[in-house]
Formats: sequence, structure tokens, C-alpha cells
Amino acid sequence: MIVYLNIIFRTLILYIVLLLIFRFMGKREIGELSILDLVVFIMIGEMAVIAIENTKDPLFHTIVPMILLMGIQITLAFMSLKSKKFRDLVDGKPTIIINRGKVDEEAMRKHRYNFDDLMMQLREKDVRSIQDVEFAILETSGKLSVIEKMEDPKKPKNPKKNGDITIPLIMDGNIREEGLSKINKTNLWLRQEMKKKGYRDIKKISFCSYENGKFFIDLKDYE
Repeated sequence: MIVYLNIIFRTLILYIVLLLIFRFMGKREIGELSILDLVVFIMIGEMAVIAIENTKDPLFHTIVPMILLMGIQITLAFMSLKSKKFRDLVDGKPTIIINRGKVDEEAMRKHRYNFDDLMMQLREKDVRSIQDVEFAILETSGKLSVIEKMEDPKKPKNPKKNGDITIPLIMDGNIREEGLSKINKTNLWLRQEMKKKGYRDIKKISFCSYENGKFFIDLKDYE
């Protein structure tokens, strides 16, 4: 019984300590956490779990390192505000994934970012197709900032229907059979269509989608 009461007491104390620490560290959304914030939060959380389980170790031995980590995080955050070089070193820099409508495969490969990730984050932004994007920037938080292409006022608008979605047919030089099945087309049909457009080597195509009877093709910029 005493052991359980001790666990309850330690849990309540550490809960209050964690609330105070996170309050002093500032209000940040989970998606806006920097690498530095994430590392500190994980370490503090792990310390709290170990302290609750290890009832023989005085709480003071856990609270002191927590407060030390809080001080380190606040100090480094202050340094990040004062120095852009330090901020870039700790948090990294935003990366342009789509530049003026062209996908930068080298940047994607560098950040281990694939087309499935790109398509998913575009859908989250209510952007149906890569061809609608002028710039896409992968922020240091992992979020994707999207700037869509400006519509030509002289060009008649062609609003998309709810059922109109982009169907990826080729990604990283590989034909997506599931995409072909959605439009009831075959591998041979796709290869013939690519040849008609002058693309004989599928491996050279970084991304190809099909929407409203039209293809969007982006070639690889590296081999």
C-alpha cells in the first residue's frame, strides 16, 4: 500500500514539475517544435517515467537534471533568436521542393522525402495536383508551405469537380500499376502515350500524373 501511495505522490509531483517546466520553456505547437525542443522534451519525459518507476531514488535526483535541461533549452533558444547562423545550425534551413513548377529530386533525396510524402502534404493543403504548384517549401518543422500558380486572367477558368483527382502513374521512374488500374489503363498504354510525347525511357521520368485526360510530366534532374 505504501508503495502505491509513493507512486501516486511522485506522479503528482512530477506532473506539476513538468507543467512548470514546459510553461517556462514557452508555448509551442507540436508541429512547430524544433529539433532542440524535441530532444529536450523527450529527455525530460523519459526522466519523469524512470523517476516514477524507481521509487527508491529520491525525486531530487530527477528534478535537478530536468531543471538543468530547461535552462539549457531556454539558453539555446535565446541564442537562436540572436544569431541566425546558430539557428540555421540547430534547426536547419527550409528546403525548396518545387521551384517554379519543377520538382527538385535532389533536394527530396537529401531529406529522404519521397513523392508519396509530397502528394500527401499537398492533399492536406487542398492542392490536388503538382502542376498547380509554383513553389513548395519544406520547413524545418517538417511542414510543407505551398504557393500555388497564379491563374491567367485571360484564360477561361476550368473549375475542378469533386471527383477530379490527380492519379500518379509514374514515380521515380517506376510505373504505378495501382494508378493505371484506377483509370482502367494498361502498362502498354502508358508506355505508348509516353513515346508519343517523346519520352521513350520511363526511368528518366521523375513524376507523371494523369488528370482530366491530360498528363503532367516532370523529368529527373539527376541520374
